[in-house]
Amino acid sequence: MTHILDELFEIIESRKNAAAEDSYVASLLKKGTPKIAQKVSEESVEAIIEAVQHNQEAFKQESADLLFHLMVLWADQGITPQDVFKVLEGRMGTSGHEEKRRRTER
Repeated sequence: MTHILDELFEIIESRKNAAAEDSYVASLLKKGTPKIAQKVSEESVEAIIEAVQHNQEAFKQESADLLFHLMVLWADQGITPQDVFKVLEGRMGTSGHEEKRRRTER
């Protein structure tokens, strides 16, 4: 299942040096971290709204938009999907309550 995310991330990475007028990814990256973070925030709110309204089809679309923009933010920050997957793998078998407690103790 992660292969689609890996493929998408490769495309995002390949567009880093494209002309902003030719690539949406390049245009976002050119605008910088604050603009990319704003897009992640907007897509998150849109996904939440659709979930609360129980609109599954729209929620799927907004979830895809959220993942895409989050991946652009990862690329902007020099983080790969594998970096994030390693964190998730490290949390496997740990209670969510325990994981949260560990993070607050740091």
